Amino acid sequence: MASASQLKALVQSYVDGDDDRFLSVALQVAAHEARLGHGKLATELREAIDEAKRRRGAASLVSISKPRGELANLLQVSQPSERLSGLILHPTLSRQIERVIREQRAATSILEQGLSPRRKLLFVGPPGTGKTLTASVLAGELGLPLLQVRLDGLITRFMGETAAKLRQIFDATGRMRGIYLFDEFDAIGSGRGLANDVGEIRRVVNSFLMMIEQDSSRSLVIAATNHPSILDRALFRRFDDVLHYDLPDADRAAKLLETRLSSKAAPQVCWEALGKEACPLSHAEITRAADEALKDVLIRGEKECVEADIRAMLEERKAVAARLPEGTS
Repeated sequence: MASASQLKALVQSYVDGDDDRFLSVALQVAAHEARLGHGKLATELREAIDEAKRRRGAASLVSISKPRGELANLLQVSQPSERLSGLILHPTLSRQIERVIREQRAATSILEQGLSPRRKLLFVGPPGTGKTLTASVLAGELGLPLLQVRLDGLITRFMGETAAKLRQIFDATGRMRGIYLFDEFDAIGSGRGLANDVGEIRRVVNSFLMMIEQDSSRSLVIAATNHPSILDRALFRRFDDVLHYDLPDADRAAKLLETRLSSKAAPQVCWEALGKEACPLSHAEITRAADEALKDVLIRGEKECVEADIRAMLEERKAVAARLPEGTS
């Protein structure tokens, strides 16, 4: 029997006209009945929910600018304008990203041949190395919305509810094409054998494995993590490609600084020397240092920044990064 809170949630979602919330709670009721051993009732409930989703079909499209109901608490939507030209990464990684874009642009032809374009991607690497920026670049290049999954809305302490909310997100991938980003993916993809696993982690990971395996939408599903070592090993096989990010070397750091500052920098700036100075800062920290140098010049009312300005901001960012806990820079 459904709990009192679930019954109230069903009635309230019906009154509010929130179909997504209604179906989410109904899935929780089905999961609750299954745990009580009422297998036939749980199966009938799930079949009824699946039929309701099929009938909604295309009529249930969600507005890109403003997801309704429960999805508004699960997805943060934006329309990025970033382009590939602003992404300074290792050449191998750049080629992988370019290939994803090419395959997506040729998706119709690829699908007609019985093949599938890459669209389920796992990004792994240290903080600030360009994983989230890559998702924005893919959205900008493909003209799609970026829908970032809000972990504060997804993960709950109630048994079975996180899996039910995951189902809502994967249902949305078929109704609203976009780039779906699960940042800090280790929060829901941790290994099922961890010492503190009391069963709920297994349920969530198993649910994600099943849903991403069954997902046949045209959306891109991206998971990003700073801690690949704690991910469940079965997850890696469910992605079309795993993209590895690292800290920029001196050449990439120099190119990043030059791309960011060349229009406002003095002609005599030595980018090669500054690139060496920037190591071992992350992509995000180098970008921040460049922006800080630009702001400092504007505040002083000067027309261009000199090498000393940029070097000072790089040193400042290195000092800040040195004081941060490991893995948070």
